[in-house]
Amino acid sequence: MNMQQMIAQAQKMQRELRKANEELAKREFYIAKGGMVKVVMLGNRTVHSIEIDKDALDVENLEMLQETIALCINELLVQIREAEEDINERITGSRSGSGVL
Repeated sequence: MNMQQMIAQAQKMQRELRKANEELAKREFYIAKGGMVKVVMLGNRTVHSIEIDKDALDVENLEMLQETIALCINELLVQIREAEEDINERITGSRSGSGVL
């Protein structure tokens, strides 16, 4: 493969990564825990919504509710990171890196 072909291939890969990451940024990820909490986060790591069951709104449940929300958010961040790695692997053949050339 000559240098020009390599540059063209790298540019194509870069365009594909950019498009895939733009689509990922709009994708919704969600998780629900214990019937108490549902969190929806976009692929750009923006929290879209948090739903809390009214029965969970009790002072005695406060600490558990806070922990559940944090757990949901952390699990969603892992899901998004895995989706980014899948995109990177599909396009570049490598799971390492940020998915951006």
